[in-house]
Amino acid sequence: MQTSARNQFTGRVTGLNVGPINAEVGVDIGGGDHITALITRGSVENLELQEGSEVYALVKASSVIIVAGEPKLKLSARNRLRGTVSACGQGAVNGEVTLQLAGDKTVTATITNASIDGLALKVGDPAVAVIKSSSVILGVAL
Repeated sequence: MQTSARNQFTGRVTGLNVGPINAEVGVDIGGGDHITALITRGSVENLELQEGSEVYALVKASSVIIVAGEPKLKLSARNRLRGTVSACGQGAVNGEVTLQLAGDKTVTATITNASIDGLALKVGDPAVAVIKSSSVILGVAL
């Protein structure tokens, strides 16, 4: 599958909380990491999701927030993927930060150069990728 989403995870549905309009879908992406997606009830039905279904979880790099270090924060954002900075590069205005996660997966964020400098990010540093559940798109193989 080719998409413009920089972050593409394969996983299995571990839980469904379906309401009249929306549904929370828990996805195990391996390595001890989980992602929660908030999608419509119609999407759950159209994708024929159930516990154990294999899914793709897609997240644009611009939807990923990076938090430096090992923060102890309470956040409304459900998804927190802990890792180590494996790449950090700057462009004219924005840069990319990639975290190495457990299970040989990575997550990449596009953030401003000012944020990279302000967080003093460098390769080898611990960091957390924060992703709102509404920023996760789910798909299934045809």
